[in-house]
Amino acid sequence: QVQLVESGGGLVQAGGSLRLSCGASESIFSIDAMGWYRQAPGKQRELVAEIRRGGSINYADFVKGRFTIFRDIAKNTVYLQMNSLNPEDTAVYYCNAHKAAWPIPLWGQGTQVTVSS
Repeated sequence: QVQLVESGGGLVQAGGSLRLSCGASESIFSIDAMGWYRQAPGKQRELVAEIRRGGSINYADFVKGRFTIFRDIAKNTVYLQMNSLNPEDTAVYYCNAHKAAWPIPLWGQGTQVTVSS
């Protein structure tokens, strides 16, 4: 059973930065896509950024130019560098991975990001 372990959340002031990490228990190069979603209180979970096995990347419009997703294949880890954070970015951030061979996508446990004004 593949597992995803997240780290890096916390409390930061508006304008600050955080880096989230998501480590996988198998080679991320064998995974079709990995990404980050977030869910704020009372809102639906939404895609933040995704990186596919071939390296293509997709960002939500609300993070373009502020967040960067990247990976270290040797460490089986995907990162989300978040800059210019604002209070609207406050949410639980979840790592996601999916692969055609899996019946359902995998989710990490979530990490809280809180941005104070």
